[in-house]
Amino acid sequence: MSAPSLPQIATDYQVLRQGAGLVDLGARTQIELTGKDRQTFLQGFCTNNIKQLQPGTGCEAFLTNLQGKTLGFVLVYCHGESLVLETTAGQAEVLTNHLDRYIIQEDVVLQDQTQAWHQWLLAGEQAAELLSKELTTPVPEQQLQHVEAQLQSIPVSIRNVPWSRYPCYAINSQQEQAAAIEQILVATGIKSCLPEAAEICRIEAGFPHYEQDITDGNLPQEIDRNDRAVSFTKGCYLGQETIARIDAMGHVNKRLCGLRFSSPAVPAVGSELSVDDKVVARITSSCYCPACESPIALAYVQRGHDQQGETFTLSAGTATVCTLPFENL
Repeated sequence: MSAPSLPQIATDYQVLRQGAGLVDLGARTQIELTGKDRQTFLQGFCTNNIKQLQPGTGCEAFLTNLQGKTLGFVLVYCHGESLVLETTAGQAEVLTNHLDRYIIQEDVVLQDQTQAWHQWLLAGEQAAELLSKELTTPVPEQQLQHVEAQLQSIPVSIRNVPWSRYPCYAINSQQEQAAAIEQILVATGIKSCLPEAAEICRIEAGFPHYEQDITDGNLPQEIDRNDRAVSFTKGCYLGQETIARIDAMGHVNKRLCGLRFSSPAVPAVGSELSVDDKVVARITSSCYCPACESPIALAYVQRGHDQQGETFTLSAGTATVCTLPFENL
C-alpha cells in the first residue's frame, strides 16, 4: 500500500479539527485492576492521587521505579468495580510485571485486556453532536471523564481524552465489535481518517506517547505535566523521594516543549539542535502542521533555552520554543 499523500493527510486533519473524524487506534495497552484493594495498591506506585478518583472520572499518572524514573505514562479510569490503565501499545507486559511483583496479600487482580478490547479515536467540533445521536447516555464533557453506554445495541465505553486541542473521545468496545462500531459511526456522517492526521493533532496538543516521547530514562518532571499527572501532597509511593527532591530543588535539566520551524523540511525524530556546538534540544515527535504551514515538533529542550519564544538559528531557518499545547495555530 502506498503512503498517503500530504493533501489526503491535510484533508483528514481538517476533519479531525472542524468536523468529525474517526481513527482506528487498534489495541492500545489496557490493564484492568479489580479487587477491593485496587485503589490503595495503585496509589503506592504512581504519581497522581488515585484515592480521590470516583467512578466516571480519571487522571493522568506516571508509574515510576525506586529511582523515580518513568516506567509508564498512563490514563487511569475509575469504574465502580475496577480501575483501567490505558497507554501506548506494547506496554502491557512491562507494566503488569512491574505491578504484579508487589502484590503480596492485597486483594488486587491485574488483567491485560489489550487484545480483548479495541479503541477508536473520534475527534472534531462536530464529534459530540454526531456521537450523541447514537448513544443512550450523554457524551462526557470534561477531559478523562468517561461513561458506559450503548452504541445502538453494542456496549461501549466513551472516554474524553487529551489527544487533541479539539473535542476528542476514545471509544472502547470488545474486539469482535470493532467493525460494527466503525460501520455505525460512518453511517452517521463521521469520516474515517488517516492515523497520520491524528498524529498531527496529538503533537499540537502536546500529548506524549511512551517510548516515542518518554522512556525509562526520564524523570516525570521532565515531561512537564505536573499539573495533570503529579500530586505533591498525596503521600508516599515508589520513587516519591526523588520526585519530591526535584520539586524542592525547583527544576530539572530539560523539559518537553514544542518547537516550530521556519524551514519547510520536517526534522527527523531523534535529531538534535545545537547552539555554539552544544546540544540544546532533541526531537521526539515531528510533523508538518497544515494550520501553521510549517513543521512542528515535541522536543526535550535544555534548561536555560526552554522559555517560550526562544529561537535557535539553524543551518536552514530557525526553531522557536513554544509552550504546550501549541496555540494560535
